Amino acid sequence: METYFHEQDLAYSGEQLTSHFSLKNFKIMGDSLVAFIGRCDVSGANLVDMEEALASQRIYSPKMLHFIAEFFGMSMREVVLWQYILVSLAMSGLISRKKGLEIERDGDDLYVGERKLSISVATVSPVSALIHLGINIDTKGIEFPTIGLTELGVNPGEFALWVLEAFVKEVEGVRKATAKVRWVE
Repeated sequence: METYFHEQDLAYSGEQLTSHFSLKNFKIMGDSLVAFIGRCDVSGANLVDMEEALASQRIYSPKMLHFIAEFFGMSMREVVLWQYILVSLAMSGLISRKKGLEIERDGDDLYVGERKLSISVATVSPVSALIHLGINIDTKGIEFPTIGLTELGVNPGEFALWVLEAFVKEVEGVRKATAKVRWVE
């Protein structure tokens, strides 16, 4: 699995959650996890979560740390499990940086108390399975209780690199675990 942290600002509108995003934008072919920082503004046809789409919701944050993962040859159920692993890794990484911080994971979302820290969605395309995880950095202008990495005192770039490395370790661990066992009768 290839990883990449794009250091220039890149906005997320939902259009980035598409097959071969990493290949088209960063020349990374195959399974990948990329990270970048930028605004988030998703609405209308770009809403992948059908509950949000049917409710005509808009997902907005002035500045987020975004992760987009792409896997080839994976089912919807498998990609949701990887999504939960990615979100759980982000949570454990934040807890290890901020001792005493109480973060709760509710499915694919992270909360500090009643304040929402992240958004996430997983989906499939005809050729791949995709995950988007966005973690608030700045929350000005968001109309409900949120919190971001700035308020938590976490450097988004350093945190992104940690998550990228930790996720690759998980992927490699799963691949090794599936290859080292024998079948049973």
